[in-house]
Amino acid sequence: YPAGGRIPSEQVLCDTYGVSRVTVRKAMLDLVQEGLLVRRQGKGTFVAEEKIRRDLSMITSFTDSCEARGHHAEARPISCQWEEPTAEDCEKLGVAPDGRVLELCRLRLCDGDPVMLEVNRFPEEYAFLADEPVEGSLYEFLRAHGVIPSSAIHDISMGHATPFVSKHLHTEVGDALLVLDELVLNQHGEPLHLSRQWIRGDKYTFRI
Repeated sequence: YPAGGRIPSEQVLCDTYGVSRVTVRKAMLDLVQEGLLVRRQGKGTFVAEEKIRRDLSMITSFTDSCEARGHHAEARPISCQWEEPTAEDCEKLGVAPDGRVLELCRLRLCDGDPVMLEVNRFPEEYAFLADEPVEGSLYEFLRAHGVIPSSAIHDISMGHATPFVSKHLHTEVGDALLVLDELVLNQHGEPLHLSRQWIRGDKYTFRI
């Protein structure tokens, strides 16, 4: 069955393969737990879509991760604004308490489907990012300006969709999501940006 395809009913599978309903239910439960099948309330059981995989041992953009598997990546700017620095900005980005940070919020899509909502916070020296909306790879845009993302510190946790996040990721409020927090450094080992990404776990996975 193709990705996204609907699996026949339990009775049809029983008749097709000459096995009991208990056997069919056990097999389908195992496949759901392995992530190969997805159950949708009131609709049935479907073959899970292929997940985008990102290797955290390397600095890889969302665009690169999509295109490596033949998919089309998009970035949809949500907001771009100057903010007062938080204590974390001051500690990790080296921003002065009376300084400011540039916050970029973007929705990332793969083949038109929303996968990730990202919020990136940059020190003031990267003010050029506010001059035009970055609708492609942010890292490719930075490299064109001589800035190379070279390493990162990652923290992965489980979170839940807020009304704002669920609106953009097309999930229900409270749905479980992967949350990736990053401190990314440039080629000189200097802080480049802080990032928080809310990610749909049914479409994206990490390799560590």
